Amino acid sequence: MKRDIIAGNWKMNNNNAQTKELIKQIAPLVKDAKCEVVVCVPFTDLDTARRAIRGTNIKLGAQNVHWAPKGAFTGEISADMLLEQKVEYVIVGHSERRQYFGETDASVNARTKAAIAAGLKVIVCIGELLEERETGKTAEVVIRQINGAMAGIEKADLKKIVVAYEPVWAIGTGRTATPQDANDTIAIIRKAVRKLYGKTAANALRIQYGGSMNAKNASELMAMPEIDGGLIGGASLKAEDFAKVVNY
Repeated sequence: MKRDIIAGNWKMNNNNAQTKELIKQIAPLVKDAKCEVVVCVPFTDLDTARRAIRGTNIKLGAQNVHWAPKGAFTGEISADMLLEQKVEYVIVGHSERRQYFGETDASVNARTKAAIAAGLKVIVCIGELLEERETGKTAEVVIRQINGAMAGIEKADLKKIVVAYEPVWAIGTGRTATPQDANDTIAIIRKAVRKLYGKTAANALRIQYGGSMNAKNASELMAMPEIDGGLIGGASLKAEDFAKVVNY
């Protein structure tokens, strides 16, 4: 059976001292978690986080990766650089990357392929804008994004991928898709994966919900049959809140 996965996306927060302290607080609270637990920290915190999670059940994640192994890409980080820091997971295609830094379905696909080829596990983010939801385009958008992200990826590599459905209008806004809405949209995503790779592969794929999942709504969201975890933003920056999500 597949195992649920809760990943904290710290975004651009926490210096090294804060990283060490937060992981110290989180670790005892999630030590008996039935789900997989990941913290995705800023690049400058990776070494500190790697040391802090030793002896715990917490996995290390990064927040982006470039498609090239090296070269003239100022400000970017390669998969090999992440592996050197013992990173296991990396987020690709987060809506903030798409919105502020020009990420496209094609660049998300290229980054995903590079990460997989290097041996990383990838959390691929997809999700619609408020305008797209209000005009009934949610299915169209998430199907396009998942098809784009998966282009050229072999079925055998699906085990290295987690999909995170994050409706953009619910990220950091306090607004959340209803559990049923989230479940229904994830079902659409899974159906699209089924068309690409077959029923068994689609059912085995872990699909998270993101977008203001927190201590108050995690249990209800995680009770939905299509939801296999959460990509947690603000709530992952407070140990007790994150632990409540993890221990849903």
